[in-house]
Amino acid sequence: MPEPRAVGPAATAPAVAPPAIEPAIASAASPRPLDEPEPELLGDGQTALWAVVFAGGIGTRFWPLSTPRRPKQLLALVNERPLITDTVARLAPLVPPDRVLVVTSADIADALHEAIPDVPRSNMLIEPRPLGTAAALAWGASEVARRAGPDAVFCALHADLAVGFPEAFREALRRAAAIATTEPVLVALGAAPTRCETGFGYLQPGAPFDLFVSRAEGGACRVEHFVEKPTAVLADTLIDRGALWNTGIFVWRARVVLDELAAHTHELQHGMPLLAAQDMARFAEMVTSVSIDRGLLERSRQVVVLPTACAWDDVGTWAALRRVRDLDDTGNGVMGHVHCVDASGNVIHADGGCIVAYGISGMLVVSLDGLTFVTTLERATELGPLLNALPGSLRSNPGHH
Repeated sequence: MPEPRAVGPAATAPAVAPPAIEPAIASAASPRPLDEPEPELLGDGQTALWAVVFAGGIGTRFWPLSTPRRPKQLLALVNERPLITDTVARLAPLVPPDRVLVVTSADIADALHEAIPDVPRSNMLIEPRPLGTAAALAWGASEVARRAGPDAVFCALHADLAVGFPEAFREALRRAAAIATTEPVLVALGAAPTRCETGFGYLQPGAPFDLFVSRAEGGACRVEHFVEKPTAVLADTLIDRGALWNTGIFVWRARVVLDELAAHTHELQHGMPLLAAQDMARFAEMVTSVSIDRGLLERSRQVVVLPTACAWDDVGTWAALRRVRDLDDTGNGVMGHVHCVDASGNVIHADGGCIVAYGISGMLVVSLDGLTFVTTLERATELGPLLNALPGSLRSNPGHH
């Protein structure tokens, strides 16, 4: 598969070279012939890197494109490929498809698998009900431990992330894996903030994790505290203090993360023995939904943040597409058959047919067969009030209206 194109504010490769990494995987960062595969082992006696991808939910913030029949993960929002396809392709060859586990729901599992046919069907972990990402992580970690051993290292990430430099992303995973292989810590990849963002989590770096590699040189740091979705004032303060965005990309050993979840995530504690016994039905009945951020990162003292320069962003709302899509000369992020004349700063998505935009700015225009949706990018960040005011049939099946 071709590499995803660059996204985000950066337009060139990261300027800061990564520091020297442990010998266990240092050779993976050195140049090698194009026809020679990258090494798959993390070190002597260590299993190969696995991945757990969270791909549940519909993504109502991308209505009218996202519906129960066509969830967000299957939409081509950043480029011509569905988000889930991009995610799996971005991991390879460091993590080949047969070592990718996808946690999702029964109603969209078949459609997701059609988009990532190289991932074995047995790697689709179908939730009995929506579990929350902490419980989904516990299930994924237990599956990695069962298939590759409790000390197997895996990365966990969401299917709706945009990454501008895939090789920088994979290099960050290699470096994080080197840490997780030798230390009982939870490694979170952190991105330097480019704006005051109240919808993200912030990781406040503390003492350097490696005394020989400073943070300025790209070294990992212990996390002093984690703040999820701060106010604008607090976000500005955190940025001034050098906090990093939580990218939602983590690397850890299966045994370590399962122990930390059992110790700190009380919403899962009654279900963990059932998970160990592979009784998923009862596990799902016993746990309470909670996110990884709230249930683990805010509570654990074993979190380490590793800076990455992979031009990361979250594909969370229509407005985010102006940051992750290639823009035209006047700042429009378009997809499909679109003509812009005297128009700037818009997001325009033509899913069939043609859209002509004339003399507008800061607008969202989405057109599909049977429906056209128009609003401002500012109002497009939260569509809950709109969807609550629409008939149910229009919310779930907009293309037939």
